[in-house]
Amino acid sequence: MNRSSVSTHIQSGLMAACLMLGAVWNVSAQTQPATAAPAAESAKAAAPGVQSANIFSIAPDANTDPKYADQNNGERGKVQPGNNAPMWRQVGAGVTGYSSLPASQAPEAGNLIQPFVQYPGSKLTTAGEAWRQVRNNWIIPYGGSLLLIAALAIALFYYGKGTMTLHGAETGRKIERFTPLERAAHWTNAIAFVLLAVSGVVMAFGKFFIQPIIGNALFGWLTYALKNIHNFAGPLFAVSLIIVFVTFLKDNFPSKEDITWLLKGGGLLSGQEVPSHRFNAGEKVVFWFGVLGLGLIVVASGLILDKLIPGLMYERSTMQIANMIHGVATILMMAMFMGHIYMGTIGMQGAYSAMRDGYVDETWAKEHHELWYNDIKAGKIPAQRSPTAASAPAAPVTPASTASV
Repeated sequence: MNRSSVSTHIQSGLMAACLMLGAVWNVSAQTQPATAAPAAESAKAAAPGVQSANIFSIAPDANTDPKYADQNNGERGKVQPGNNAPMWRQVGAGVTGYSSLPASQAPEAGNLIQPFVQYPGSKLTTAGEAWRQVRNNWIIPYGGSLLLIAALAIALFYYGKGTMTLHGAETGRKIERFTPLERAAHWTNAIAFVLLAVSGVVMAFGKFFIQPIIGNALFGWLTYALKNIHNFAGPLFAVSLIIVFVTFLKDNFPSKEDITWLLKGGGLLSGQEVPSHRFNAGEKVVFWFGVLGLGLIVVASGLILDKLIPGLMYERSTMQIANMIHGVATILMMAMFMGHIYMGTIGMQGAYSAMRDGYVDETWAKEHHELWYNDIKAGKIPAQRSPTAASAPAAPVTPASTASV
């Protein structure tokens, strides 16, 4: 056998082997699905867990069952897998679910949605939505309107009356109206109040008149900074408020002369001063209603919102009620103190310097607080109450020096 015939036989053998392998592969491919299908079905049947299903193709008429509406989530899953309506219905009703967190740390961890309530001014709805309605439909629009009305009234009064000036000439003799302790307490409280008022107004109303101008990003940073200032200024305001109350308490008790002052409106419209003691009836109203009444409400609700009261359970409903009370009280306090700030600055000549330096002229004391001035003349009240008179701008008045006034 020559070399060419051997090569021909080898080629023929290789071709035959390839044909046989192709035939075997084809037969295997045709028989594989038939044998794999039962295995896949058995594996699928044995697989644990929830199987995917189309809820629209499984028991589409399940809602015709009379007990359909009373089914729990497990029963509903048998007829309509994936339909979790019973669970979410319970969530919306405020049903407490399971939570691994201790109730002492997270009392509402098992409640996603609060139950239905009706706050003053809201509809009967979930507590969160009721709070939103009170805040957005009442506190913000009417509170903002009250502040604008107060500012407008002050502006109109100043335009019509201007600064209340002294009728007589100053004598140059000074009376100590506020001691260093009284001024320190007042200014600390006043600065804290201004920080709280400005930050609160921006956070509550800034989205209406600031955010459109500076944009969302800058407004977000601004409110974030003001929120932290607000939270730190709150405790300072609370402590200084107590000091202010104790410091000025003895001169703010009501007297019979206050009735006359109130009936005559303090002489604001007539231009004739109504005699009063160290503090007139208007200042006493600010002290008792603004400083004590509203001040206590603002401080108490603010400490709750800051979570600074130990032992208190800070639930969402507690925070919502505190927020509404805080908003109403602070707006009333700001409206009242706007008038107080006006009279203590540009509204009355000598009022600001009295709180800045501590002293007023004899003429100022006689015209604005005549009964207080008379007590000083009679020696019932010392004209210089602080321990030293070194800082006095002029010699204080004494009974002897005022006899000829």
